[in-house]
Amino acid sequence: MRTAITILAVAALASVPLWLRDPYLLNALITTGIFVIGAMSLNLLLGFTGQLSLGHIAFFGIGAYVSALTSLGFDVGLPGDVRLVHAPWPPIAGFVLAILVAGLCGYFVGLLSFRVRGAYFVIVTISFAEVVRLVALNWVELTQGPLALTNIPSIALPLPGLGELTLRTKLQNYYLVLVVALIAYLLIARLVHSHFGRAMRGLMENETLAVSVGIDVTRTLTIAAVISAAIAGAAGSLYAHYIRIIDPEVFAFINTVTMVIMVISGGKGSLAGPVVGGLIFGLLPVALRPVMAPEAQWIAYGGVLIAILFMLPRGIVPSLAQRFRRRRNGRTALSPVALAETAAKEPA
Repeated sequence: MRTAITILAVAALASVPLWLRDPYLLNALITTGIFVIGAMSLNLLLGFTGQLSLGHIAFFGIGAYVSALTSLGFDVGLPGDVRLVHAPWPPIAGFVLAILVAGLCGYFVGLLSFRVRGAYFVIVTISFAEVVRLVALNWVELTQGPLALTNIPSIALPLPGLGELTLRTKLQNYYLVLVVALIAYLLIARLVHSHFGRAMRGLMENETLAVSVGIDVTRTLTIAAVISAAIAGAAGSLYAHYIRIIDPEVFAFINTVTMVIMVISGGKGSLAGPVVGGLIFGLLPVALRPVMAPEAQWIAYGGVLIAILFMLPRGIVPSLAQRFRRRRNGRTALSPVALAETAAKEPA
């Protein structure tokens, strides 16, 4: 049944550009989809290992800058009168490098920070994001600082024998984001249902017991951090090549908070949770903007979040799934006579 629901959801999302003609709304869906990918990557840490990273936007931003600089090229001076010159590469190479470099950063951060737990881990991740933001802001020769990197080329897909397909339109970018999101979803699903995924869940539920049965805590969490950071880097690359301008504001703390809200409201530890929460809180500001003043929008945004967490404390997807199971189990537990009487009382 879960497979059928997933297929129907993908088909519904794939059909959106066929009936949605408003470019503004399509743009909102594209940017929301990019942040949904980032939320899915955060959920791998928060939902399946129990580690809250409040510096996750760093990997998103690293992916954006790596991909942009790879496709734009650069010429910077290094200590010792050495100059580092890089000629522009195709944007698809920047996308791949963004994944690799973000994953490598995730490895080093995980290797260092997973030696501590709780509030200490949160502080380490926030500090890392702030350091990366300051580097992007002050290394003007490389990143242009607050002036931003501009004219970032759109992603072009190589077509054997036909040249390249440059993804410039919103329609093309929508399907690109949808494909990347689907790949990330399937990768995370395969991972969490594997032996490694069971080890992650074991660490989250009872670390002492997990260690006693031979699970290497640091290794497991570090691998999870690498995969999570790599997916976030892919989302950052998509963002840079779609927006085509990037500045240090991409590392803003509010972006991490947005991802956390998407994960918590949708249901951490569930595969569909970040998708559902991401679509709601990614598109909610767009729905409120025409009918509310900016101050009222934030009040309504917070009110919706509080209402969801109050009525569905485990998040939307897990709470609704639990209620559905209880209702189904209650029906199957009824005797045939009681079941017939219940069905007769229900409206047609």
